[in-house]
Amino acid sequence: MDLLLKDKVILISGGAKGIGAAISKGLIEEGGIPVIIDPSSEGEEILMLANGKGLHIPIRLEQPEDAKKAVELTIEKFGSIHGIVNNAGANDGVGLENGSPEAFAKSVSKNLQHYYDLVHFSVPFLKKSKGSIVNISSKTAITGQGGTSGYVAAKGAQLALTREWAVELLPYQIRVNAVIPAEVMTPLYEKWLSSFPDPDSKLQEISNRIPLGKRMTTPEEIASTVLFLISEKSAHTTGQHIYVDGGYTHLDRAL
Repeated sequence: MDLLLKDKVILISGGAKGIGAAISKGLIEEGGIPVIIDPSSEGEEILMLANGKGLHIPIRLEQPEDAKKAVELTIEKFGSIHGIVNNAGANDGVGLENGSPEAFAKSVSKNLQHYYDLVHFSVPFLKKSKGSIVNISSKTAITGQGGTSGYVAAKGAQLALTREWAVELLPYQIRVNAVIPAEVMTPLYEKWLSSFPDPDSKLQEISNRIPLGKRMTTPEEIASTVLFLISEKSAHTTGQHIYVDGGYTHLDRAL
């Protein structure tokens, strides 16, 4: 299916690794133009796949000025923005007992603030293109996980903002949706697995709880849904929370 993404300029935060990298590569395959906002050098390698038809902005979105700079650089180079994929973030394990009010506030800000910032500075350009926004959230916002209050608070807020922005941006025909992964094999996930005495056994234990196929979701499967939602092929879909998780969140795991 041609998603009609050719020459569409899409900002992708955290677009150099894991789910973000799969989205960037998938966009390139569709003929789109990725703007990879990620401090990792892998962003340059991904752009090689596009023969340079894209932009790598090697910054971490820590302050509003960072998001503003990313938008300015994009407009300077391409003159337009057709979509945003808010993806960057990390489960930092700041919980009730193993955290502090200060650590909680920092965790929420680190995982949430740049979602708002990037959209805020892009709205004038999204109005012109009638663009689309996809927020990457997490099943932890629905199921809870324990020991990670900051991350889960941010992920829940991302889902709330998806509906809020879908309403606010309706007059401009800007669509806003969220994708909710569960267990996806990414570099961060691999790092977490390696913290267990027997990573392979832990991976098998987790995979056995995923109803569809007893396997992890791939980054490419997340990317396919994101690219559909960012494209005009989903032109009448907005304010939705889409689960791409092999049934993990809602189906009986005894299956």
